[in-house]
Order: sequence, then C-alpha cells, then structure tokens
Amino acid sequence: MSRPAPEPLRIGVLGAARITGSSLAGPARTTGHRLVAVAARDRSRAESFAAAHRVERVVGSYADLLADPEVEVVYNPLANGLHGPWNLAALSAGKHVLSEKPSASNAEEAAAVREAAGRAGTVFMEAFHYLFHPVTRRLHEVLASGELGELRHVETLVAIPAPPETDPRWSLELAGGAVMDLGCYGLHAQRMLAPWAGGPPRAVAARGGERAGAPGVDEWLDADLVFPSGATGTARCHMAHHELVMSCRITGTRGEATAPNFVLPHLDDRVVVRTTDGERTERLGRRSSYTYQLESFAARLRGGAPLPMGPDDAVRTMTLIDECYRLAGFEPRPSRSPAAL
Repeated sequence: MSRPAPEPLRIGVLGAARITGSSLAGPARTTGHRLVAVAARDRSRAESFAAAHRVERVVGSYADLLADPEVEVVYNPLANGLHGPWNLAALSAGKHVLSEKPSASNAEEAAAVREAAGRAGTVFMEAFHYLFHPVTRRLHEVLASGELGELRHVETLVAIPAPPETDPRWSLELAGGAVMDLGCYGLHAQRMLAPWAGGPPRAVAARGGERAGAPGVDEWLDADLVFPSGATGTARCHMAHHELVMSCRITGTRGEATAPNFVLPHLDDRVVVRTTDGERTERLGRRSSYTYQLESFAARLRGGAPLPMGPDDAVRTMTLIDECYRLAGFEPRPSRSPAAL
C-alpha cells in the first residue's frame, strides 16, 4: 500500500523581489508547494506579484504575514539589511524560515538569529542553493575519491556586470557590497571543503575597492584563505565586472576539477576534470538548484531529513565575511535599526 503524498508546504513571501520568480515561485510550481500569501510595502506590487506567480492572496503588511496562521514557512528575499531583522521576527512568530543569503548583516546579528531559532524550535536555513545541485555534489565526490590527490588550492570567482546605481546592493545601510551579494558564495563554497582540508579556512589577507559614490561599499574584494591542512584558497568577487563569471576550481596534487558556473548551474552544468590521465567533461543536468533546495527543505519539514546547513553555519559564514571586510579595510555591514523597519 502506497503512502499518501506529504502535505505541501504553506509558504508566505516577504516582499515582491524579482529573484523570487526563479528562486521560489518556479520551484514551488514544479514541486507542488503552495505560495499562500505575499506582502510588500507597495500593495499594488504585491498584487501584481501574486497574479504573476500564483500566490493565493495578498496581505496588508509583513507583520500580517507573520501573524497569518496558514503560513508555516516564511521566505525572506528582502534587501540584505532586512534579512536579520525579519528573520528574527519570523522566528519569534514560530515560523520556519528560508532566508536569502547572507541571512544577516554581520556575525553578531547572525548569532542573534541562531539564538532565536533555538528558542523557536523551528527550522532555519540560509539559501545557499548551489550546494544542493549535482554540480557541487560532484565536485565534492571527485575530491573525496582521491582522483585529484590531496587538496592544495581552491579558487572561486563570482562576478557580475554592475547593477544600476539605485540598486540596494550599493547601499551600506542595506548591507550592500560585492562580498554580501556575490563573495558570500565563494567563501561558503570554500568553507564546505573543510572535510578534505583538516577543517574550515581562515582569512589571512584581503584587498578591495570602494564603489565610487557609495562610501564603505565594496565594488570588488579578493580574499586569501588558509586551511588547517596547509591548502590555500583565493575567493574573488566583483560587482562591476565586464561579464558574469561564477567559477570554482579545485586543485590537488594529482589534478584539478572546475565548475564554470557553480552558483547558477542551470546555465552551465559542466564539471571539467583534468589529471595526468587526461581530461573529461561531465554534465550534471540543467535542473534548477533552487528546485533541489526547496525539495530538501520540504524533506526536512515533512520527514525530518537532515539539512547540510543551519543557523550555526550561517554564523560561521558571516564571521568569515566580517573578517574579510576588516582585512580589506572595510567595516562589517551595520545592523538595521528596528525603528527603521
């Protein structure tokens, strides 16, 4: 006798961010989960968003969404500086939370979110979706197999052409900057290599450039990392690059493996392996990493399946981000005052 299908997740969306179409709405349609409510500061935007993405209803405010008893999961794709405060509010309301990255403005705020998740007893996860895709899993498998030998160096580059000057990613008050938007992926990916490097890396040096007209906001930043095993890492990010590049290259004593686009593998699903035995290209599928992520999140909520990340991981990532900022001569991003929400 077959088991009944698990109940769909009942998801509420904070804001009407463009990314939500690909990061949540599309995957929810694919996997059968419900978008039960959306709230935005501009109700007309929320109504347009609901119509475009089949959200069941619009509510009047973020607070109304958190108070809605039908909403069990809150998805937070707001500007970076609003992640921490609204994650705290959602957890205090007893909701499960899937937060866009980075899930706080700095390590201190991330620790407060971790404590709130512990008190709530609900599931909190930072949406580093790339980790769920077969491209990244295959990079780890090749390294774990010994085919590349011992890990010696990893290089990540996450870069995009410049967003408009009015984009919140250029706002210090909203916790903007290249590391917050892009470099967090590279730093997280390097942290995930800890099992093959004697532990996680620490930042030992960093260099960065400030965006003209945006004091304190990094347009680009390069960080040098060292793992306990002696392996090294370079994590580079650039938010005004001439092209989109999101690559990860892992080098060992016997060869190397490269993912040309580990962050958005639906655009390029290759893993290229080069050793003394030759070169091969593996293709791992163009299915969205966001879809894999939502499936894993639902499996945790409905069946108790483990997740590779949680509040502790978010604190460690933000601690590394803050270290990189300080080494490059920037201050960590400021926390948003609750009075300003």
